[in-house]
Amino acid sequence: MWLVLALLSAVFAALVSILAKIGIEGVNSNLATAIRTVVVVIMSWGMVFLTNAQGGISSISQKSWIFLILSGLATGASWLCYYKALQIGEASKVVPIDKLSIIFTIVLAVLVLHETVTTKAIVGCAFIAMGTLMMVL
Repeated sequence: MWLVLALLSAVFAALVSILAKIGIEGVNSNLATAIRTVVVVIMSWGMVFLTNAQGGISSISQKSWIFLILSGLATGASWLCYYKALQIGEASKVVPIDKLSIIFTIVLAVLVLHETVTTKAIVGCAFIAMGTLMMVL
């Protein structure tokens, strides 16, 4: 099931890029990000109530709160940068560079989470980096 959800995530992420590029024409990128964020907040809380998960709020640990808030701040910073880059750059170049986050995530997973990385993953990261470079030059 995780594979299906991951593929759907990729499809929706592609739609985000295209729809955002069209939608931000003539709109301040910070305002566009705020509008997008409101939609995501409404949709997210809708799913919480639809699945009756709101009761779990009281059981969230302080550590989880801190890291979820930090993750939210990182999300906001990412979206602000992404929308501005998308507004002034070509989607076909901005999106591949944004996907370098895969490499950064693997490096951080090793450094922070102490995950192991395989030779196959290193080779894959090298291909991602080379492919990105080829697409943006």
